[in-house]
Amino acid sequence: MSEAASTRVALANSTALLPSLAPLLHEWLPRQRWFAGKGRPVTAFSLVSATEILPVDADSTGLGQGTGPGSGPGLLHLLIRVHQPSLPAQSPDDCYQMLLGVRSTLPPRLAPALIGHVAGGPLAGRTVYEGLHDPRLAELLLERLRTPGTLGTLRFDRGAAPIPAGLTPRVLDTEQSNSSLVFGNAYIFKIFRRVFPGTNPDLELPLALSREGCGRVPEPVAWFEATAPEPLTLGVLQPFLRGAEDGWQLALRALGSGRDFTREARALGRATAEVHTALATALPTPVLGSAQTEHLAAGMLQRLEAAAQAVPALVPYVPGLRTAFDAVAALGHKGRSWAAQRVHGDLHLGQTLRAADGFWSLIDFEGEPARPLLERRRPQPPVRDVAGMLRSFDYAARSHRPWNAEWAARCRAAYCDGYAEAAGVDPRSEPELLRAHETDKAVYEVLYEARHRPDWLPVPMAAIHRLAAAVD
Repeated sequence: MSEAASTRVALANSTALLPSLAPLLHEWLPRQRWFAGKGRPVTAFSLVSATEILPVDADSTGLGQGTGPGSGPGLLHLLIRVHQPSLPAQSPDDCYQMLLGVRSTLPPRLAPALIGHVAGGPLAGRTVYEGLHDPRLAELLLERLRTPGTLGTLRFDRGAAPIPAGLTPRVLDTEQSNSSLVFGNAYIFKIFRRVFPGTNPDLELPLALSREGCGRVPEPVAWFEATAPEPLTLGVLQPFLRGAEDGWQLALRALGSGRDFTREARALGRATAEVHTALATALPTPVLGSAQTEHLAAGMLQRLEAAAQAVPALVPYVPGLRTAFDAVAALGHKGRSWAAQRVHGDLHLGQTLRAADGFWSLIDFEGEPARPLLERRRPQPPVRDVAGMLRSFDYAARSHRPWNAEWAARCRAAYCDGYAEAAGVDPRSEPELLRAHETDKAVYEVLYEARHRPDWLPVPMAAIHRLAAAVD
């Protein structure tokens, strides 16, 4: 075994590694946009796996021609379980993926990526930082994706198409529940932060859609996973739709200029229906019988009650909101059934891109990150995605001043019209199911805004007021 390989094994297996990093992570981790456990103290960390993608003290090029100790950055891949007091709908020990750069001295250009200086353990005296912000380390990640293989517990795979080398990386500024790198405006590499056992839908569903020839979703080019102690999807590389515009920004611009958005909404409805049709062809389509329907409604009611405990402003609306779920449960009890299939799971305007020629694409099939992966992979009525988009039109109208209720109503109608044209089924033909899913989505939005963006809370609360007063 070479000296570099020996160092790699020693560092990855060192029992002192995590204890030496823990004081830094206690301070840094809760401040990250993608950390799901905000508002709860971190009580401990446990190390799931550690892999040196580039050994500490490797060369500055990252290509294996070392020029001496301390001459270049190292890249350490960690999976760390974070222990916190439990909430009803959240695991107390979420697992997070971290890509830590390690240097003796951090260049000024990387100062914003600083995590801290390590006082003891195998990295004593070194500086650790967010490795994705280091172009050298980002280029190394792309190189790993270009050449499939395994490294420790990590496995790198790609499709048949070759990936060019030497693409300049940049980190997207819009950090959300994940992190993304763009390479040369040709590819976007999404790195999942909070990871779950099993295949992530953001890899599974685009692969299934590509097999069906559905061009509405960028086809995965490469991906990497953890193989032990259990399979985990860690990141996906897809084509970067250069020049395409975010649907949310398009809608806000239309509102700001007083422009109608119904043509775009109608086309987006057709695009959604095409994706649903392809998913129904590619993957199983079970029927939700009475028991499953009652279970669906019970889950919505449970989420409502949990949200009301966390957000007191919801409490007065609970009786009115639950009538939407009771109506679906009553239909299930009477024997009503609904078709189910795999869906996007978190569809809104921000998950869509429109090209210059007007062609709409759907992205980010991960589903709602706050929900367990098993639940996100479960077949659902396709009206769930429709409800998410209807809420998004309302969100756009409510976030604009003055509020333009008529704009939202026209967009919602046009979207459903376009969906019905392409799918042959009008989502408004199932009013009880549509109202229940829209209510469930609004409850989710209230909880999300209360935790992450309190200033936005009035937006979903306005929908809560309307939905609680609706006649079922």
